[in-house]
This record gives sequence, C-alpha cells and structure tokens, in this order.
Amino acid sequence: MARGQFNDLLWFLAVAEERSFTRAAAKLGIAQSTLSHTIKRLETQMGIRLLTRTTRNVAPTEAGERLRQALAPRVEEIEAEIASLTEFRDKPAGTIRITLSDHALQSYVWPKLRPVLVDYPDIKLELNIDNGFRNIVEEGFDAGIRLGESVEKDMIAVRVSPDWRLVAVASPGYLKTHPAPVHPEELIGHNCINHRHLRAGGLYAWEFEKDGQDLRVRVNGQLAFNSSHAMIDAALNGYGIAYIPEDTVVQYIAAGDLVQVLDEWSPFFSGYYIYYPSRRQNLPAFRVIVDALRYAHP
Repeated sequence: MARGQFNDLLWFLAVAEERSFTRAAAKLGIAQSTLSHTIKRLETQMGIRLLTRTTRNVAPTEAGERLRQALAPRVEEIEAEIASLTEFRDKPAGTIRITLSDHALQSYVWPKLRPVLVDYPDIKLELNIDNGFRNIVEEGFDAGIRLGESVEKDMIAVRVSPDWRLVAVASPGYLKTHPAPVHPEELIGHNCINHRHLRAGGLYAWEFEKDGQDLRVRVNGQLAFNSSHAMIDAALNGYGIAYIPEDTVVQYIAAGDLVQVLDEWSPFFSGYYIYYPSRRQNLPAFRVIVDALRYAHP
C-alpha cells in the first residue's frame, strides 16, 4: 500500500467516526473540500462506495462500516505504541482516568494508590465516582473498576479486591420501635434507605440468598442516596435500615452503633476487578497503577 493511500484511510476513519465531513476536517486540520475530494478518490481506487451522504449527515455503508471496524483497533494500537515510546521515555508519567464506585475507591483503591502518587509524581490520576457500568472506550477512560461478574469478556481484567458482601444494618434506636426483620420480604414494612443508580436511573433492588434461594426485594423509605457513606450516616441517625458493604460498617457494628439483621441472607459478591482494553497495558504509568492495585490472594 502506498503511503498516500494509508493517509486516505486515516482520513476516511475520521469521517466514519465523526459522521461529519465538517467535524472530521476540523479534527484533522484540513479543508473540508480537500477531505471530500480525498474520500471520493479512495472510493474510486477501491471501486467501493464507503460513505452515504445526505444533506444532514454522513454514515458508513455496509462496506465502509466493515472497513472502519478493521481500521479502528489497529490505528489505536499504533497510537498506543507510539505513545509508549515517545511520551513516557524515562519514567512513568501521564494522566490515568479510572471510573469506579465510591465503595471501591474508599475500601480498596485509594488506600493502595496513595503511596503510588508519592513515588511517581509525574503520574496524574483522575478517579471518577460512578456506581453504574461505563463504556470506558467510548467515554475516554483508561480503565474501570467493577464487580467481576459485570466486566465485558473482551476486556483484560485483574482482581483488585477479595469477595465481599452487603449487610443490612439499622441503629438500636430504630429497632426499638421497629421489630427486626427475620426474612427479606419483611423489609417491605420497614423504612429502608435506598441506593439509586444514577446512570440507570432506578433504585437498587436488594439482593439476598440463602440455601440456594435467590431473592430480590424492592424496598421503600424516606431517603435515597447514591453514596454509601451518606447511607451509613442516615442509618446511624435512625432513619431506617441500610444495605451496605460490610467492611464499611464493621466498626459501627462492633461499637454497638449499628445492629446487623438478616445476616444469614447476605450473599458474597465476586470482588472488584480493574478492566481495560489490551492496548493500555503497554503504557508504563498504567502498568504502575495496575500492579499497585493487584489483589494478592491470602
């Protein structure tokens, strides 16, 4: 393939991804007329129509979409390799963006990464708290941290935490006036502190399991949060029953500030994993982060 034709393919990829000659030309820093002429020349050389054009939009044809899917990951790999060779010459550096839940951040991620930032001052870290699943490729993240059962199969996944579970807790004061539930379905008659998933928009249905029986209960209450720490504070102050990661409330249970209920119904989840596309592992700064977070089984 001639070098010029390779450039034409890159320009086609820009148009196919932006779905606009105007935006693609601005991204490439060239005139729109030059870009349009180049794409027409490429289609003529290949003998295939790659784009459909209307007065309002541009979209790949079936052949164009197949070409886009073939080109995009290869171009990304080339860009990542160039970045690893030139951007981070002598020591790990650069910005790493990770999406994760507040529980993963406070319990497993931030405690491990605090010393990393001291040892590697040229690494910049952006930790975006979101309890919903994110498409890290489309949204510009280097990695995400979620439960292992949620990670897509085409991602590299590295465990960063042990298995953990949610536990139902309430203050002694609340339980004095509201008898403790002995079965999850009895939660329907309680004031429960809900957890809302921002991206999905819905309230979390509490998941329970006992003797192979799975049960999901949609609870009601006066309060709903998207932060486990706010839920803990509400439970401590007697606003109802909260369903919270066990490690975040164990000290309050030990001190008698919270009482655990439905213990035998609380299942374990499969632990957190950091997941990312394969091209990221070639970046020195990213490898430092993954190695620091890697969970060592006891």
